[in-house]
Amino acid sequence: MAHTLVSSRPRIQFAVVAAAIVLAAFGGSFVVTNGWRSLLLWIIGLALGYVLYRGTFGFAAGFRALLRDGRTAHVRAQLLMIAAAALLFLPALDIGSVGSQPVRGFVFPAGTAVALGALLFGIGMQLGGGCASGTLYSAGGGSPRMLITLAFMIAGATLAAFHADWWSTLPALPALSLLNTLGLASVLALYALIGAALWLLAIKLERRRHGAVQPIWRRQDEARSYGAWPYAWAALALALLNFATLAIAGRPWGVSQAFALWGSKALEATGLSEPAFWAFWEQPTRAAALHRELWADTTSIMDIAVMIGALLAAGVAARFAPQWRIAPAHVLASVIGGLLLGIGAIIATGCNISAMFSGIASGSLHGWLWLVSALLGNWLGLTLRPLFRLDQPPIAHRTVLQTT
Repeated sequence: MAHTLVSSRPRIQFAVVAAAIVLAAFGGSFVVTNGWRSLLLWIIGLALGYVLYRGTFGFAAGFRALLRDGRTAHVRAQLLMIAAAALLFLPALDIGSVGSQPVRGFVFPAGTAVALGALLFGIGMQLGGGCASGTLYSAGGGSPRMLITLAFMIAGATLAAFHADWWSTLPALPALSLLNTLGLASVLALYALIGAALWLLAIKLERRRHGAVQPIWRRQDEARSYGAWPYAWAALALALLNFATLAIAGRPWGVSQAFALWGSKALEATGLSEPAFWAFWEQPTRAAALHRELWADTTSIMDIAVMIGALLAAGVAARFAPQWRIAPAHVLASVIGGLLLGIGAIIATGCNISAMFSGIASGSLHGWLWLVSALLGNWLGLTLRPLFRLDQPPIAHRTVLQTT
């Protein structure tokens, strides 16, 4: 009797894909009223969400694999991403424009607030289940738990904005641009040396612990079964899309300030507070964002688009399957983790995207300080995960593993 071979690759979820396309078109019809640049940024945001999901590019998981398991594929992909972005960013920032568009990097003071905020953010990454971009794409891809994390990230960011008169006075060095200090050739050489050293260190660590190094140009984990992209593909795509953001918006990709904006607008709309009088919103650029419609705020546009792009990717990969049964301990971890993520991102003047990725690519010293402090925070967060049973797979998943 002949047997027909059936591919194990799941089929596309056409209803989910259609819903994502409708939402993308609907959102685009709003943002286009602000001009063609807003529409292009909306499209870039959709692409970012799609790439993040298809590459399963979660920074929290990558740091956890490094610190707990000695696996470095994701971290090496992050190094590749930052290197590619720096090669694109630094010459453009040195010139001061991309075509006719003036551009500026994310260069902010490196000090106590950055170190403290990144530490809190790192702890939140391991408890909340993701970073800023990871929370957005996971929530958009159908994770109810990450929706909880996102809600409390917004609450935490708003709380930090409310208390800006405290943390904004913490000691800090002046904003230092390595590009302006060293010059283009020197900073590129410095980045090449640092990147090569970190790359070789990661390979040595993984080889010593496991005897072999996982590749980044092909997938060897279970994500390969549903067509997840190699980490390197996603890394290079994210670098290109961040540069596209710089070229269109005049500044790099950022994520977290929108969370404080959303929370502050909600408080203002309900009459519970007047954020316009908070110290955080007195800064001219932030004040302008607070008084504009959300559809005119670049970060908000791109954050929402990331979620829709992830929804599209989940439908294409046939992975949209929300699990509404969440263990109470996991809910509590999302609440605490989300608050720490939101508070940390605002205090540190950025998250893993705006401070680490975009900051380092911009040649800012504060991006490197953020990375070191966040790694320490992730290590602390790993020690807390067992308290919330976060390293135990869901009941349904455990059953599958036991029966296969």
